Parts: sequence; C-alpha cells; structure tokens
Amino acid sequence: MPEETLTTKLKRIKEETGACILAHYYQIPEIQQAADHIGDSFALSKLASELPNELIVFCGVDFMAESAKLLSPDKTVLLPVRSAGCPMADMASAKEVKNLKQRHPEAAVVSYVNSTTEVKALSHICCTSSNALKVIRSLPHKQIIFVPDKNLGSYAAEQIPEKEFILFDGYCPPHEDVMAIDVKLAREKHPDSLLLVHPECRREVREMADFIGSTAQIIKYAGQSEHGSFIIGTEEGILHPLKGQNPGKTFHMLTGNFICPNMKKTTLGELVYSLENMHFRIEIDASLAKAARKPLERMLEV
Repeated sequence: MPEETLTTKLKRIKEETGACILAHYYQIPEIQQAADHIGDSFALSKLASELPNELIVFCGVDFMAESAKLLSPDKTVLLPVRSAGCPMADMASAKEVKNLKQRHPEAAVVSYVNSTTEVKALSHICCTSSNALKVIRSLPHKQIIFVPDKNLGSYAAEQIPEKEFILFDGYCPPHEDVMAIDVKLAREKHPDSLLLVHPECRREVREMADFIGSTAQIIKYAGQSEHGSFIIGTEEGILHPLKGQNPGKTFHMLTGNFICPNMKKTTLGELVYSLENMHFRIEIDASLAKAARKPLERMLEV
C-alpha cells in the first residue's frame, strides 16, 4: 500500500480511536512525521500520563512502552512491534540484581530507565541519561549499584567521585561499538565540526567529545550553539529533528552504522496495523507494576 494511503488511513483511525502517537527520536523519519509527539523515552512516558488520550501508541522499544504503562496504568498502551526490544535492558536480569543487592546491602540500586520492569521493581530509584547525575547526588547512600549501562554508570562515577559505584556490565550495542579511532577519522574528515556524544558511548569516546548529553540535550545544544557544523555520536534517527530544526547547520554521523535495528522495526504499515487491531497491548502484573512504579515516582520527585 502506498505511503500516502497509509498516512490517510492512519489519520482516519486516529480520529476514530482518539489515539495519541508517541515516537522516540531514533524512529524512522516517516514515523516521527506521523507522531503527535517525539522525544526521549521517559519524557514521552511522562507525557503519556499527562495527556487526555486514553489510548497511547508508543513507537519505540518495549521498556519505553512499559514505562508509559507504569505511569498510566488505566490507559491502553500499544507497542506496534512486539519484537522491538532493547538488548541492553535484557542484559540485566532480576536474579543478577538481587545478587548484587545481597552482596552490597548498604548500596542503593539506581536503574537506568532502559531496563526491564522486573529490574525497576528491585530498584531504589530510576534515572535517565539527562538526570542521572542529579538523581544520584540526591541519594544519601555512599554506594551505588548502577544497572544496566556500564558506560552511563562510569560517566556518572567520573562526575561524582565521592560515591562508590558498582557497575553492571551492560551496554547499548550501537553506542558500545564506537571507538576512539572512529572519532579520529571523523574529526579528520570534518575538522571544523563539534563532536556531540551520548553518555552511553565508551569513556574513550566521551573524553574526545565537545559535549556529552542525552538525545534531547544534544538537540538543544546544537540548536543553541553558534557553531554551524556538528559530528553526532548517537543513533542516526536524531538527524531528522536536528536537520528539521536547524536548516542552516550541517550534521555528520560519527560512524556510518550508528543504527539501532530494534528502533527501525516500526514502519507506517506496522503502526496502522497496530491501531486497527489494538496490537500489541502492554499488560503488567499489578503487584509488579506497583513495585516498579515507585522508583519512577521517586525520580519524578527529584
């Protein structure tokens, strides 16, 4: 079916169902254009709880839709592609986190929102890539168990040396795959560009950056900067809002394969099918949801 027909069909079904479509910055351009709101994962989950819509379609990966459901338990939340998962979130199991808690009973468990609902339920508090430092500094605990991303965890440890960090050995594959040599080559090719990277990148990459921040922070920095050219060190989907908001500026990807395959699974056809068939509904056990909601609410309080 041609894209224009799908677009028309999507508009009609949205009106019939009263759905609100949320899309992460890493989604394909067609999905970002079709969405009512685009943004970082947790910002969208929080927004879902504030919207009047009773039907939320989250174009992202599973933990994002689950976070939206945790904050909006009475709403229907759909994830268009059920197999759209997050390898990093899946690296940390509830059993492993329980073991860490037993070995470090004085530590607070801080879980990145890029984690499973089961891991969130075992956490003291959650954080995002944009508020991790603020969240961790707010805790009275001297020991911090940080799961699942060792790179965001090490970045926090560098900024907060007064606390002891126990880092889980998880990572985001597309960000982990970028090396210092990639930065060297990109800077040689674009010597007048500033390098903006996500804290999910390796330390060796972060140390070479001009700016480190979340996806939304990178977009904001590029928009406010007087500089005209940038090398982008995060998933390529961010180029769509960057170019749309900054027509007079130039953006280069740090590498040519900075792609999250799971984020690219949602197509316009999948989105239409999801709304037509109410697939795939996010359902979370009530007791698990109650436990997992608490660390998210603590984060919101901070």
